[in-house]
Amino acid sequence: MPSAPGSHLALLDHFKDHSDPRRSEALEIKWGVHPQGGERARWVSGEERTARLVLLGGRFRMRFPGRDALLESQGDHVVRGRGAGHSWYAEDESVVLTVRRPSVPGRRAG
Repeated sequence: MPSAPGSHLALLDHFKDHSDPRRSEALEIKWGVHPQGGERARWVSGEERTARLVLLGGRFRMRFPGRDALLESQGDHVVRGRGAGHSWYAEDESVVLTVRRPSVPGRRAG
């Protein structure tokens, strides 16, 4: 698994070669390590995918218009629906497992 701050590893997605058993058009699964203070400064809008983010370690804040979801204990999770505007902020170095569906062509897993 990645250990360098700010690193991501796509475990399953449509970007893999057709012969790769990790290829999926139904799901994307990503392991992400976010350094303390790391953030998505620009809001994402028009997202086509539904996502569940599960905190494996650290303290991670998902931001939505009008509310935040703080993931602070291992196993805390949040579901982001299709079309939900969002950004995030890593209050501590955080490891987050993200499952998105579907795996959308033209959208990177990052």
